[in-house]
Amino acid sequence: MIKIVILAAGKGSRMNSGLPKVLMPIKGKPMIEYLVKAIKKSGVDDEPIIVVSPDNKELIKKALHKYKCKYAIQKEQLGTGHALLCAKQAIGKKVDYVLCFCGDHPFFRPETIKRIAYSHNGVITMMTTGVKDFKLWRKNFYHWGRVLRNYGRIKEIVEFKDATAKIKKIREVNPAIYCFATKWLWQNITKLNNNNAQKEYYLTDLINFAFKQGLKIDSFPIDAEEAIGINNQAELEIAKSLI
Repeated sequence: MIKIVILAAGKGSRMNSGLPKVLMPIKGKPMIEYLVKAIKKSGVDDEPIIVVSPDNKELIKKALHKYKCKYAIQKEQLGTGHALLCAKQAIGKKVDYVLCFCGDHPFFRPETIKRIAYSHNGVITMMTTGVKDFKLWRKNFYHWGRVLRNYGRIKEIVEFKDATAKIKKIREVNPAIYCFATKWLWQNITKLNNNNAQKEYYLTDLINFAFKQGLKIDSFPIDAEEAIGINNQAELEIAKSLI
């Protein structure tokens, strides 16, 4: 059994708007609605879990009232690793795999979600996106984490704020979409620490955990156009021009 979790508790302060980031409109619809609709059409999970904050829960529920969803609360904004842990009770004990999305990715197609969900066969399958450069609309990807490989195997994700100038030149980036084997996930997520520039618990650190344990980390390449995420008004305008 696969459960989908959407991380949507972030305040989106870089948006300079009174709305939660995931509710910023694109062509008249909240950006998170595009993702939820694609998930429903994929048939992978008819009741995805959305991780929200106490402040934005009711706003998001109202915006998505047409869709059957569960909600989990992240009381403090302590990072993506902490956010997924907040969904543990809602996920329950019968789930074999957890597929985790961020709510600010409106371009995923139902068929891609389905392929991601059913191609998983390691402890982690992560999406990756390669770009030829960081120009034009691809500049959206410049501040994303970089994928580090060791003889072709993914070994680590380095977040942009923790990256050296050399690492920032890497053009394989992390869209932050993962499928985890649930048993392994709960055994390891509580080992995360916040010893980083953001002082947050990064979900990406689980990649390095699995590598050090000698476990299989699968990667699933997705088109840059489909992987676009939105963090500020400039990126929102780019998304509006592409949707």
